[in-house]
Amino acid sequence: MDDLVPAAPWLLVGAAVVAAMASLIAGRAVPWQGRQVVLVMGAAMLATALVGDIPMVGLVLGALLLVSAMLGTMGVRGTAAAGECFRRALVALLLAVCSFESAASGAAPETRAGVHGGHGALSGLLSVLIVAGVIGVVLWTVVADWFVEPIHHGRVARLITTESWALAAGAALMCLAT
Repeated sequence: MDDLVPAAPWLLVGAAVVAAMASLIAGRAVPWQGRQVVLVMGAAMLATALVGDIPMVGLVLGALLLVSAMLGTMGVRGTAAAGECFRRALVALLLAVCSFESAASGAAPETRAGVHGGHGALSGLLSVLIVAGVIGVVLWTVVADWFVEPIHHGRVARLITTESWALAAGAALMCLAT
């Protein structure tokens, strides 16, 4: 991560802290499902910034982010916050793919051979998913925050906007690290 953007770990830590604090300060405006996803993503971003590209850490973070994304949409169908919770879960899935890519690219040479063409094919597919995911998350953030009527107003709306932009920036930085 340090090779591409020297300040990336600190920016990732900043994005994680801003997103988690905005979600917690917004309080009950963010359902518990959404808060837990943001907190898990914040912890994953912190771990990525502090630990780096250790394959086992990438696998554990990826699995944790997958479970968190599943919990993040549980029971919100039909509520006003469903779209926001789905966006948070999508970012968590993107971060899980980034973590799995990090684990795959950091694997030992003996374990890199796969059934369908080895490490290169898997890495290429994950890279395409990551780029498409980052572009999708940033575009969704732009559209949702600038062109869609917000369900919250005032301070809570600003906090949720801050959270969504911090998550988009954190996802882009974390995926840049892979």
